Amino acid sequence: MAIVGYARVSTEDQSLDVQIGQLKEAGCEKIFSEKISGSKSDREQLNALLDYVREGDTVICTKMDRIARSTKHLLDIVDQLKRQHIAFKVLSINLDTATPTGKLMLTMLAAIAQFERELMLERQKEGIQKAKTAGKYKGRKPIAREKRQEIITLLKQGKKKTVIAQELGIGLSSIYRVLGETPEN
Repeated sequence: MAIVGYARVSTEDQSLDVQIGQLKEAGCEKIFSEKISGSKSDREQLNALLDYVREGDTVICTKMDRIARSTKHLLDIVDQLKRQHIAFKVLSINLDTATPTGKLMLTMLAAIAQFERELMLERQKEGIQKAKTAGKYKGRKPIAREKRQEIITLLKQGKKKTVIAQELGIGLSSIYRVLGETPEN
């Protein structure tokens, strides 16, 4: 019976140290961690954790929003763990799905978290629309267009578009867009 932790932050410049420290204090023998948006349900380290754990193990995270952002995703993860007879704990709220109260609390808290996120996104959307109307919001700066000449130079050197995208830190679709091409061209 292993105690396994999961830590996640959304961006590369954020630190996992606090979460990892809390998970070690909670007795985690193995910790899976990653820097990726929680809105992505297909996360390499989360998938590795789910493959790693076995019957009788316990999965721990510091906060619910570290393991899932949507109610459905959280409940899917917990349901998968339950089918494998694996307990799930959330340190920040002292939640333990091995108990009936913990199961009820998880469902209620996940619904509230999803509701809060949807409200936040709605407020954000309204704020962006208001800023656009006032002429203060221009959107994200078009990084790929600024690198047009570099893209063309690298293409003339015989580099593949996928290599160029990786080298310049832009998406492959951005290269096609800058060149006015479609992926089939």
